[in-house]
Amino acid sequence: MGLSWMAWTWPTAAFFVFLLLCLTAMVIWERYDPGGSPRRGVLGLDTTRGDRLFISLLGSAFIFLAWLAFFGTPLWGPLVVSIVYGLAVFKWV
Repeated sequence: MGLSWMAWTWPTAAFFVFLLLCLTAMVIWERYDPGGSPRRGVLGLDTTRGDRLFISLLGSAFIFLAWLAFFGTPLWGPLVVSIVYGLAVFKWV
Protein backbone atom coordinates (compact mmCIF):
# COMPACT_ATOMS: atom_id res chain seq x y z
CA MET A 1 0.00 0.00 0.00
CA GLY A 2 2.56 2.62 1.07
CA LEU A 3 1.84 6.00 -0.42
CA SER A 4 -0.15 4.80 -3.43
CA TRP A 5 -3.46 5.98 -1.98
CA MET A 6 -2.48 9.55 -2.84
CA ALA A 7 -0.20 8.86 -5.81
CA TRP A 8 2.76 10.41 -4.00
CA THR A 9 6.33 9.59 -4.78
CA TRP A 10 8.89 8.98 -2.05
CA PRO A 11 10.68 12.29 -2.75
CA THR A 12 7.38 14.14 -2.31
CA ALA A 13 6.75 12.40 0.99
CA ALA A 14 10.33 13.13 2.08
CA PHE A 15 9.77 16.82 1.31
CA PHE A 16 6.71 16.99 3.54
CA VAL A 17 8.51 15.08 6.28
CA PHE A 18 11.32 17.64 5.98
CA LEU A 19 8.81 20.49 6.39
CA LEU A 20 7.35 18.79 9.46
CA LEU A 21 10.84 18.36 10.92
CA CYS A 22 11.64 22.05 10.26
CA LEU A 23 8.51 23.17 12.06
CA THR A 24 9.15 20.75 14.94
CA ALA A 25 12.73 22.01 15.26
CA MET A 26 11.49 25.61 15.36
CA VAL A 27 9.01 24.73 18.13
CA ILE A 28 11.74 23.01 20.15
CA TRP A 29 14.13 25.93 19.57
CA GLU A 30 11.46 28.37 20.74
CA ARG A 31 10.77 26.20 23.80
CA TYR A 32 14.42 26.21 24.93
CA ASP A 33 15.30 29.73 23.81
CA PRO A 34 12.09 31.78 23.95
CA GLY A 35 11.64 35.09 22.31
CA GLY A 36 13.86 35.01 19.28
CA SER A 37 13.70 38.77 19.19
CA PRO A 38 13.65 40.31 15.72
CA ARG A 39 16.92 41.46 14.26
CA ARG A 40 17.64 43.79 11.38
CA GLY A 41 19.37 42.06 8.51
CA VAL A 42 21.15 42.99 5.32
CA LEU A 43 17.90 43.87 3.56
CA GLY A 44 16.85 46.23 6.35
CA LEU A 45 13.99 44.01 7.43
CA ASP A 46 13.25 43.06 11.03
CA THR A 47 12.93 39.28 10.92
CA THR A 48 12.28 36.58 13.50
CA ARG A 49 13.34 32.93 13.29
CA GLY A 50 10.04 31.99 11.67
CA ASP A 51 10.42 34.75 9.09
CA ARG A 52 13.90 33.55 8.22
CA LEU A 53 12.65 29.95 7.89
CA PHE A 54 9.88 31.09 5.54
CA ILE A 55 12.28 33.22 3.47
CA SER A 56 14.76 30.35 3.17
CA LEU A 57 12.06 27.82 2.16
CA LEU A 58 10.51 30.18 -0.37
CA GLY A 59 13.90 31.11 -1.83
CA SER A 60 14.86 27.44 -2.04
CA ALA A 61 11.70 26.72 -4.02
CA PHE A 62 12.66 29.43 -6.52
CA ILE A 63 16.22 28.08 -6.71
CA PHE A 64 14.89 24.63 -7.58
CA LEU A 65 12.44 26.00 -10.17
CA ALA A 66 15.13 28.10 -11.83
CA TRP A 67 17.51 25.13 -11.87
CA LEU A 68 14.86 22.96 -13.52
CA ALA A 69 14.17 25.66 -16.10
CA PHE A 70 17.81 26.15 -17.07
CA PHE A 71 19.56 22.84 -16.35
CA GLY A 72 16.96 20.12 -15.73
CA THR A 73 17.79 17.11 -13.61
CA PRO A 74 19.65 15.88 -11.50
CA LEU A 75 18.80 18.15 -8.59
CA TRP A 76 21.91 17.79 -6.41
CA GLY A 77 23.16 21.20 -7.53
CA PRO A 78 20.17 23.21 -6.35
CA LEU A 79 20.11 21.21 -3.13
CA VAL A 80 23.62 22.40 -2.30
CA VAL A 81 22.80 25.97 -3.39
CA SER A 82 19.61 25.93 -1.29
CA ILE A 83 21.42 24.71 1.82
CA VAL A 84 24.04 27.45 1.45
CA TYR A 85 21.27 29.99 0.81
CA GLY A 86 19.34 28.85 3.90
CA LEU A 87 22.42 29.12 6.10
CA ALA A 88 23.11 32.59 4.72
CA VAL A 89 19.52 33.69 5.40
CA PHE A 90 19.71 32.53 9.02
CA LYS A 91 23.10 34.20 9.45
CA TRP A 92 22.62 37.58 7.74
CA VAL A 93 18.94 38.29 6.99
